[in-house]
Amino acid sequence: MRWHLLLRSGPGLTGIAILLALTLMALFAPWIVPYDASELSGRPFEPPSAAHLLGTNDIGQDILSELIVGARVSLTIGVLAAIIAVVIGTLVGVVAGYFGGPIGAVLMRLVDVALVIPFVPLMVLLAAYLGQSLWNLIVVIGLLIWARPARIIRSYVLTLARQDYILAARALGIPGGRIVLRHVLPGVFSLALAQFVLAASASMLLESSLSFLGLGDPTQKSWGTMLFYAQTRSAFLSGAWLWWVVPPGLMITVAVLGFALVGFALEEITSPKVQRQSAPPKPTRTKLPVVPSLPKAGVTSSTPEKQG
Repeated sequence: MRWHLLLRSGPGLTGIAILLALTLMALFAPWIVPYDASELSGRPFEPPSAAHLLGTNDIGQDILSELIVGARVSLTIGVLAAIIAVVIGTLVGVVAGYFGGPIGAVLMRLVDVALVIPFVPLMVLLAAYLGQSLWNLIVVIGLLIWARPARIIRSYVLTLARQDYILAARALGIPGGRIVLRHVLPGVFSLALAQFVLAASASMLLESSLSFLGLGDPTQKSWGTMLFYAQTRSAFLSGAWLWWVVPPGLMITVAVLGFALVGFALEEITSPKVQRQSAPPKPTRTKLPVVPSLPKAGVTSSTPEKQG
């Protein structure tokens, strides 16, 4: 993969800066929060002030502290769910694309079914059935968004399987499993990385949706959980929505935008068309013009002259 193309991409660099800032905020959350997010630190529905920059919620908890701590939970759910989705999608895509046959046909029919089923109602049903838990939320999201990475990786594997070095390895009698481990999986790594970033963006959005509906883990503070409590405790009907609803909504938007910018930049870089365009041109031979040879001095032409 040509990483210098990512560094030259304006949207990609913007996304990297956003994700880096959010990651640092999540890692150093215990040291940068002004108050303990689970403790009462002010009056209920206190508007923003010098003591509480984003005000307080209905029981007096500092919203800025909740926002910083919520970044850890939201990013953790997004990353872990994306790992589950990309691992399943990569395995399905590689097996269906390289080995094909009846197994590949069955796997692709499963992908088609997963793509056409309205997964939001199914996700709500599964989350409600499994219960309100952080790990249940991660598993449900990961098991429902693996189909798109599987289809994209399978298409790339079909192209990769026709490359000369893989055809040569098959002609030498090397087992298919070894070819997949030594050549196919390293070849699809960069594309799987792009799909991981996009899946993390979708996972964060889905976590916020489920938490807003009350299907998240109530014991963990995430941006979606903040929106759920703001909705159930009438923040939308008072002026508190301005400092209780808008900040977590903006953080969700910024995080999803950062993942999306990096994912789209990686997807463009890893596409075969971009790789062909960025490859150095092959040297071409230039044909020299043929110069007719002149007759040497003292040598008469063998063509008879016309007599008038």
